Amino acid sequence: MAAKRLVYGLYNDEEILLEAVKSANEKHIDIYDVYTPFPIHGLDPLLGLSESRLHIAGFIYGMLGTLTAFLGMTWIFTKDWPIIFGGKPYWAVPSFIPITFELTVLFASIGMVVTFYIINGLGPGVVNTYLDDRITDDKFCIAFDSNSMSDADAEAFFRRTGASEVHDKEL
Repeated sequence: MAAKRLVYGLYNDEEILLEAVKSANEKHIDIYDVYTPFPIHGLDPLLGLSESRLHIAGFIYGMLGTLTAFLGMTWIFTKDWPIIFGGKPYWAVPSFIPITFELTVLFASIGMVVTFYIINGLGPGVVNTYLDDRITDDKFCIAFDSNSMSDADAEAFFRRTGASEVHDKEL
C-alpha cells in the first residue's frame, strides 16, 4: 500500500471546527477526514455521512437469537426430551419467554459488537495510525489529502479558518 500524505490543522474548539468544515464545503474542498475527541452534534450531515445501518444488523441478530431460542426450546421440549412437569403441556410457549428474551439480547449485542469491530477495522493485534496524540485528548482536526490541494492552499485555508497549528504527516 502506498503511503498517503495528509495535511491537517488542529483546532482548539468544536465551534471553530464546525465553521471550518462549513467553509470547506462552500469552497468545494474535499475533506479527507475530521478527527474529534468526542462526538460533535451536526458534524455528520456537514461531512455527508449517512446514518449507520448497525441497527438493521442488530435487528437481524436479535431475530436470529429469538428463532434460536424459540425453535431450540420447541425441539427440546417436544421431540428430544418431552417431560410433563408442573402440569404444563410439552409446548408451553409462555414459559419460553424469559429465555427467548435473553438470547435475543445476547445475539443482538454480541453480533453488533463483532460487526462494529469488523467494519471499523478494530480488534486485537491491529495497529492503527494516528495523526497527532492530542486529537484524542483536547484538539480537533481536519485533514486534507495532499493530492487534492497544495500545501500552501491548505495552510492558507487553516489560517483563515482559525486553526491553531498546521502539520503534515505521511501515513
